[in-house]
Amino acid sequence: MRLLFSIGAVLVAGVLAGGDVAGIAAPGPKFEPPGHQPQRLAADRDAQTVDVELILAVDVSYSMDMDELAIQREGYAQAIQSKEFLQALKLGPNGRIAVTYFEWAASTDQKIIIPWRLIDGPETADAVAAEIMKTPIRRASRTSISGAITFAMPLFDEDPYRGLRRVIDISGDGPNNNGSPVTVARDAALEKGIVINGLPIMVKEPSYSTMDIDNLDYYYEDCVIGGPGSFVISIKDREKFKEAIRTKLLMEVAGRMPERPVVRVADKDKEPRVNCMIGEKIWSDRWGR
Repeated sequence: MRLLFSIGAVLVAGVLAGGDVAGIAAPGPKFEPPGHQPQRLAADRDAQTVDVELILAVDVSYSMDMDELAIQREGYAQAIQSKEFLQALKLGPNGRIAVTYFEWAASTDQKIIIPWRLIDGPETADAVAAEIMKTPIRRASRTSISGAITFAMPLFDEDPYRGLRRVIDISGDGPNNNGSPVTVARDAALEKGIVINGLPIMVKEPSYSTMDIDNLDYYYEDCVIGGPGSFVISIKDREKFKEAIRTKLLMEVAGRMPERPVVRVADKDKEPRVNCMIGEKIWSDRWGR
């Protein structure tokens, strides 16, 4: 079931109790009794397990202005360092996640800003936030959500950690207008058990020049997201940009679901409320190809 989430509907709070677990050094491999090897292998697997493998796929197409791109970068960095995020992190069964962050535009334009990193507390969170902020901001042409999803899927195979959940988090301010149809890429990801969440950015009035559309949130709900507990958080107020990013990350890290499920038109009648090829149509009408 796909789910819709409004900012502020869920609060992640609570005091975490617990302490460090001290480990006892085991003898080297050549001295280790054979009977202990299965336990050691199991311990190694546990050390590689995270609560979620999270891919942050961020739109940098020309329809995003420089101010939006800067706020977006700051929003992710600040959210990862926030007290609420770190509390949500500790609520997980393993208390750690793996994250990678890449920017996308056209179907062949994706750039990894942060390769897979482990976040398990304030120090690693600060390090990831610093990596996000140090890379120069860029912009590029076209909008290929399908390209971003297709690029993201094999990244899970490269992750040295194994998550209880695998999530692709797509943010963008327009519909797919390049590459394969977005529903084809979405369905391929869902077949692999990957969840896709969305952050449609709707802070500007739709414009012919930037090929924006009305009801981008509907487009994301019916054409982009999918998987158990998937959700959309839309940004309609520039002042709420960073709050929305923080809320979205809290939900993804904690594995939380909105309090009120919403039955989609697409779920019930198999027909989306928005034409999932609308971006391609607008591009074709405008450029004749």
